[in-house]
Amino acid sequence: MSFNNLSGPMPRFYAKTFNIVGNPLICATGNGQDCPRTRPMPISFSLNNSQNSQPSGKPKSHAIALAFGSLSCTCLLVLGFIFIFLRRLRHKQQIFFNANATNEEEESIRNLKRLPFQDLVIATNNFSSKNILGKGGFGIVYKGYLKDGTVVAVKRLIDGNAAGGETQFQAEVKMISLAVHRNLLQLYGFCMTATERLLVYPFMSNGSVATRLKGKPALDWGTRKRIALGTARGLLYLHEQCAPKIIHRDVKAANVLLDDQFEPVVGDFGLVKLMEHQDSHVTTAVRGTIGYIAPEYLSTGQASDRTDVFAFGVLLLELMTGKGPSQFGEMDIEERAMIDWVNKFYKERRFDELIDKALKKRHDQSELEGMIQLSLSCTQHHPNHRPNMSEVLQILEGNKLADTEKDSQTVEEERC
Repeated sequence: MSFNNLSGPMPRFYAKTFNIVGNPLICATGNGQDCPRTRPMPISFSLNNSQNSQPSGKPKSHAIALAFGSLSCTCLLVLGFIFIFLRRLRHKQQIFFNANATNEEEESIRNLKRLPFQDLVIATNNFSSKNILGKGGFGIVYKGYLKDGTVVAVKRLIDGNAAGGETQFQAEVKMISLAVHRNLLQLYGFCMTATERLLVYPFMSNGSVATRLKGKPALDWGTRKRIALGTARGLLYLHEQCAPKIIHRDVKAANVLLDDQFEPVVGDFGLVKLMEHQDSHVTTAVRGTIGYIAPEYLSTGQASDRTDVFAFGVLLLELMTGKGPSQFGEMDIEERAMIDWVNKFYKERRFDELIDKALKKRHDQSELEGMIQLSLSCTQHHPNHRPNMSEVLQILEGNKLADTEKDSQTVEEERC
C-alpha cells in the first residue's frame, strides 16, 4: 500500500503488519496515526519496513482470547446437547412407563422392552389354560410366542391394577431389570396398562428344579451340585452386589429354573416388594411358601438375607433327598418336619435312607455329608447362627467344608 497516493480515512485491516508510507493524502498527517475514523485494532501494524519483524504482544493476547471464547462456546454447545438429550430421555422414559399409554408398537429402553398387551394376548392364545407353566402367590405364568418367534414366559400378576401401584411398579421393574447375573433370570420385558401388570421372561426349556426332581431321567449328582452352586452365586449377587440389595423372600425349588445347559437361574426375585402396596422396607405381611419360611420371618414379618439362607438350606435338602417340604406336611416354627427328619438320619449316619433313591447311590459320600452339614447350618433357628451367602458359597466350593461340622452339632441343642 506504500507510495500509491491513497487518500481518505484509513480502513480497518485484519493483518499482522502493513505499511502506508508514501501516501501523504491519508488524513492530515499522512501517517494514518491521527485519522479520526481509524479505530485501534487488537493486532499490531508497523509504519515502515523496519517494524515488520517487531510485532507487539497484542496478537498473542488476541489469540488467547479467541481460543478461550471458542472453548467457552464449545462447552456451552456440548452442555446444551446433553441437557436436550437427558430431557428427551426422561420424556421417553415417562412415556415408556405410562400406564395410560395407548402405543401399539413394541418399545425398548436399554435391554428392557415394553410390550403391547394385545401382543401378549396373542402370544399366549388369550392366556389359554393349555399354556400355563405354573401358578404361584404372585400370579400365573404362561408360555408364549412373540411375533418374531421368541419363546417367552409371561407372568400375569395377581390384582394387576393394584400391584405395587404405578410408581412403585415402575421403580421395581427398573431395579429387577438392572440385576444382571448368569444365575439370575433376566427380565425380558413388561406390560403395564390401567388394569394389568405383566412381566415377560425368557422361556427356560428344562423347567424348574422342583419339576425336574420329580421327572425322568433323574438329575445326576453333578447336576445337583451345580444347581446348589449356581443358586448360591445368584443369591450372593442379590445380597451383596446389588445396590440396594435385594432380599428374595421366596427361595424355593420352583423358583430355580434350568436353561438348555441345566445351568440354574434364580427367578421371581424382587417380586415380593413389587407386590407390596406400601412403599416401605418393613414388611408386615409374610410372603413365601410354607416349608421355606424362616421362623423369625414368620413371627415378625421382617425379612433379612438370613431369611433367604434358611430357604436355601431347605433347597439343599430337596436336592439331596428328592423330597419337598410339602411331603412332610405343613411346617411351622415347632414342626419343622423335613429338617428334623434329615437331622435325625444324619446323626444316626443312615445316609442310604436319606439320599434320593433316584440317584441309585451314584454320589460322592463325603460331598453328601458336607452338604447335609451345610443345610443344617443354614436352617438353624437363630438367624445370627446361620452363615451368610458368601460363606455358603465358600463351603460349597470346598474351602470351608470342615467348619460346618461344628455348626451342625449345635442344631439339636437350639431346637430343644
